[in-house]
Amino acid sequence: MLANAQTSPVASPREFVPDSAPEHAEIDAILAAAAERASRDNFPYAGNVSPQEAWTLATSGLAVIIDVRTSEEYKFVGHVAGTALVSWQSGQPLTKNPNFIEELAAKAGKDDLILLLCRSGKRSAAAAESAARAGFKRVLNIREGFEGDISTQAQRGNVGGWRYHGLPWVQD
Repeated sequence: MLANAQTSPVASPREFVPDSAPEHAEIDAILAAAAERASRDNFPYAGNVSPQEAWTLATSGLAVIIDVRTSEEYKFVGHVAGTALVSWQSGQPLTKNPNFIEELAAKAGKDDLILLLCRSGKRSAAAAESAARAGFKRVLNIREGFEGDISTQAQRGNVGGWRYHGLPWVQD
């Protein structure tokens, strides 16, 4: 089922060669801001980006989005078209996937620009840390995740997140 009119799939990552074009300046700025946040907040991974920044990087073909939610979340809540699923945790009570690094390596290289997405940005931050420690050099966490934080009404989707910002997604 189509959940948003803009459903162009995310492109495969390619090497970024900066030039003077405006879109390259925007990408440079996004990556520089992510690196600054990583340094400031002492992240062991390359940093955090907003959902909008992640979309800019992914649609440029410079980055790959990897969804780290459970297969149930991916299928029933929705996902970004064209993204791979490599679950960080699964089942009840969300047990860590012992094959996460191997599965991630099957989807992206250690030098690729990788954007990790979960429900709220917390699991993807933990997955980014694990990936960085395993030698993935350019891993970014998508803060706010797919659904955002829980609102004061105990609901997701109203306080940040990929869907909240109106970015393209699909649902099986």
